[in-house]
Amino acid sequence: SLAGIENLPCELQRNFQLMRELDQRTEDKKAEIDSLAAEYIESVKNMLPEERVEHLKKIQSAYSKCKEYSDDKVQLAMQTYEMVDKHIRRLDADLARFEADLKDKLEGSDFETPGSRSLKKGRSQKDKRSSRGRGRRTSEEDTPKKKKLKGGSEFADTILSVHPSDVLDMPVDPNEPTYCLCHQVSYGEMIGCDNPDCPIEWFHFACVDLTTKPKGKWFCPRCVQERKKKK
Repeated sequence: SLAGIENLPCELQRNFQLMRELDQRTEDKKAEIDSLAAEYIESVKNMLPEERVEHLKKIQSAYSKCKEYSDDKVQLAMQTYEMVDKHIRRLDADLARFEADLKDKLEGSDFETPGSRSLKKGRSQKDKRSSRGRGRRTSEEDTPKKKKLKGGSEFADTILSVHPSDVLDMPVDPNEPTYCLCHQVSYGEMIGCDNPDCPIEWFHFACVDLTTKPKGKWFCPRCVQERKKKK
């Protein structure tokens, strides 16, 4: 992820430069339209019908070019947004994995330290009580859209609970359908789960730790857990 981010400023600079060039082309074309329109108004009385049609076609062609430049600029802006968004999602997914690994290492070190066993025993009862209290409810309220896997692994549960969607908190059109473990709208590259009964179906590459489409069948983390349970 860090290697990809190193190139991000150069890619952004290139895209913004292209957008500026498109803006300049549009302004030049608008000046051309104004000139053609003024020329038409001044000379229309002395023009033959064929000349009028020809002149109007030039104006129409210039307007079409303006629209073409504007459409290109919108497409470029959308690509730039998706490029930045993809890197943000990747970083958030990496952060979630890092926190999960750090948590596992800390828990493992508690068990391995001889002097910590008695301390951990006394602390575990307190932790159990506190987990039923305010802290647990707060975490659930902060992530109302989170779905836990039934009988799923601790790793999968951690990935679902610490997710990029909690960090970005971006407004979503209520009429636009949402997908993936992050419950966000469709964007960037997505992959479909090959389980026909999958309740989610489509997933963002970054959310399931993919950079390219894998060969053969692919199953989402949720369906992988369900298949393991059935075995």
